Amino acid sequence: MPERIRLDPPASDIGGTIIEPLETMTDACAPTFKLNWTGQDMGSDFPTGFDTLAVRAGQVRGHEGEHAEAIYPTSSFAFGSAAEAAARFSGAAPGNVYSRFTNPTVRTFQDRLAALEGGEACVATASGMAAILSTCMALLQQGDHVVCSRSVFGSTVNLFDRYLKRFGVQVDFVSQVDLSVWSAAIRPNTRLLFAETPSNPLTELADIPALAELAHAHGALLAVDNCFCTPALQRPLALGADLVIHSATKYLDGQGRCLGGAVVGDAERVGKDVFGFLRTAGPSMSPFNAWVFLKGLETLRLRMRAHCENAQR
Repeated sequence: MPERIRLDPPASDIGGTIIEPLETMTDACAPTFKLNWTGQDMGSDFPTGFDTLAVRAGQVRGHEGEHAEAIYPTSSFAFGSAAEAAARFSGAAPGNVYSRFTNPTVRTFQDRLAALEGGEACVATASGMAAILSTCMALLQQGDHVVCSRSVFGSTVNLFDRYLKRFGVQVDFVSQVDLSVWSAAIRPNTRLLFAETPSNPLTELADIPALAELAHAHGALLAVDNCFCTPALQRPLALGADLVIHSATKYLDGQGRCLGGAVVGDAERVGKDVFGFLRTAGPSMSPFNAWVFLKGLETLRLRMRAHCENAQR
């Protein structure tokens, strides 16, 4: 039977693997492994090894025992019976249903990025902006308030200022670097703080732990766009953020080959809420793009190290 490589060794067992049958998966979208680390320094003692996770986490091998991940360019999947189809569509039984929301190649990318970010769940999308839209549509409603850095990507500003406001979501934009203005902008109905750090293209930095503390003190969430640093250099969840947003188009691919995005976080908000929006609305990543991003992740830390060395010359 097909097997999924699950990386969950004890801290002393660097790089170990455990094999479990695909049939034991409890959710076709959720990650099938748990990581036993909470943000340690990514040195030689990084549990399971960052580079091992980047190459192997979430990998599915079929009957042929292929070394590289397979691409599944299919719109739908076969069922053994009408009862099996009904059980999968209802969520009562695990397994693939329709590639808009369950595809093996996309799921492998989701599992791998969740592992690298230290999250419980990941939802991959058609672009970085689709990831931000999916997050907002899943977690916000009319009457909610958002505090957003004014240094974020221009399309993010446009989405918040032009489109979310049409649906009754209030938005204030503040300086990325001044914590006092973030605090002053908080309202009783504030539900989300959104920062992009370093920002694109100005590279302004935000104090993630301080923003997380501020958000949580007021019952709000902190979402961080991590597209510039990637988990090779920064893991916002370990610093207190609730959600990590990616434009995989940038450094996760690294070669300008395709568009994609992702949201990483806990099983409830991402694995259930954001996934629910994606299942309904369909801003989905294609299997081919997911495979390209998987190849990008394999060299992520090498490339980010080279970027840093070049920038410091």
